Amino acid sequence: MASSSSSSPSLNRFLEWADSYLNFERTPKKNIFWLDTMEFFCKKLNSPQKSFKSFHVAGSKGKGSVSLFLASVLKEAGFKTGLYASPHILDFSERITLCGKPFPEKIYEASTRELMDCVESTPLEELPGERPVTWFELVTLLSFLCFKKAKVDWAVFEVGLGGRLDATNVIKPECSLITPIELEHCEFLGNTLEEIAFEKGGIIKEGIPCVIAEQQNESVKNTFLKICQERNSPVIFVEESSKVNEVVYKNILTNDSKSEKTGKSTKRSVGKKLPLVMQSTLSSKFFTKSIEPTLRLPGDFQAKNALEAALAIKHILPQIDEAVIEKGLSQASLCGRFEALYRLPAFKDLPFLVMDGAHTPRSLSFTLSTFHKYHTGPAALLFACASDKDVEGMASLIASDSSFAPESIFYTKPGLIKASDLERGERAFSSLGLNVKANPDYEKTIAEAFDFASKNNVPLLVTGSFYLIAEVKIFLEKSTFRG
Repeated sequence: MASSSSSSPSLNRFLEWADSYLNFERTPKKNIFWLDTMEFFCKKLNSPQKSFKSFHVAGSKGKGSVSLFLASVLKEAGFKTGLYASPHILDFSERITLCGKPFPEKIYEASTRELMDCVESTPLEELPGERPVTWFELVTLLSFLCFKKAKVDWAVFEVGLGGRLDATNVIKPECSLITPIELEHCEFLGNTLEEIAFEKGGIIKEGIPCVIAEQQNESVKNTFLKICQERNSPVIFVEESSKVNEVVYKNILTNDSKSEKTGKSTKRSVGKKLPLVMQSTLSSKFFTKSIEPTLRLPGDFQAKNALEAALAIKHILPQIDEAVIEKGLSQASLCGRFEALYRLPAFKDLPFLVMDGAHTPRSLSFTLSTFHKYHTGPAALLFACASDKDVEGMASLIASDSSFAPESIFYTKPGLIKASDLERGERAFSSLGLNVKANPDYEKTIAEAFDFASKNNVPLLVTGSFYLIAEVKIFLEKSTFRG
């Protein structure tokens, strides 16, 4: 996320106003999570969150992908579908969309006006505990209003942080989904996988079905099972009923030359999408036949994410045909999730670029593994991460990857918005005997990484932070359109 701005005039007005409220994404603080403020304003706004059906997705990794897969299938099935996700990469409107596409301006305009009027007319002493509303609560409320005014049939909500006290947890979904759990945000969620699972499991509602992805260990699974039993929530563990049978990695550019013949565009571009896809075969006792989507989000783990989404759809909406699910999964794509570009106008000798927002050791290991499915030779790496991430764990993975020579690793800050600890990261790399090119000037470092990759004719992998990816996208636009 480069900045809080939007191409929508109404959303820009909203952001100027909302920026005066506490923004956890910019300034993390303890003990600022509760649900009574959200419940208060939902009631005052006539419960907009009750005007549509929904899916609710929590977890440490993959929740953005699972949310998108759900929304894409619902859209393909003919439903008008809202998607609430975070963070945004370039435009704030990415957070509140009609399945990835912006709403008409009139929807944003009417929703922001109603929300701002409601909040501004509410004296502080009327608020629960006299606590001011926070930035993320305002954004979540805005999503409720947008979805209501757009008259969506379904909405998919990605949890922001945790689950139990997340602002989204005032909805009553038709189904809750939980993706794999990792140690993350320990300062706020707990120091063990079980403690974090308890927080994520807070989205499980009384009597509402819950679909749970395969977890690292049995104790995490048992934590979720206990919560489901206590709340009479029918539970489906993905690995007990379903399976990813096969994945085949393909570069459509080389496998099918026709993919390039899609017509010419007069709009200048920072580069062409590199069609790296993954043919997968998904089976389940809940399906009438296997599903074989061609995923635009490559990686073995994405096949598992697609399977979890398909399983939830089939359980809640059994009338949706497998062919519709297959097509919906195949059409899903996410900015900053193994996003690949080639033929960059400003860097003609750069073979291709891959951008992935992986920011935990587990997710980075998946990203590196997937990257090597498409490329086996030398490569360059541009890396940055926020101060609350496990940079030591990620540095260990990078150091063990022989594709990245010391002179080809560029380490910097993930922009200005997210706090980072460059010295800690340098120590992590140096302790492993790897001297990286570390520089807090992210704009200069990004330029150096691209120049190096282009001059040496090696692909470039950008990872560690969505905020870094946002800055890279801005850099590419400036490099392409300058002069």
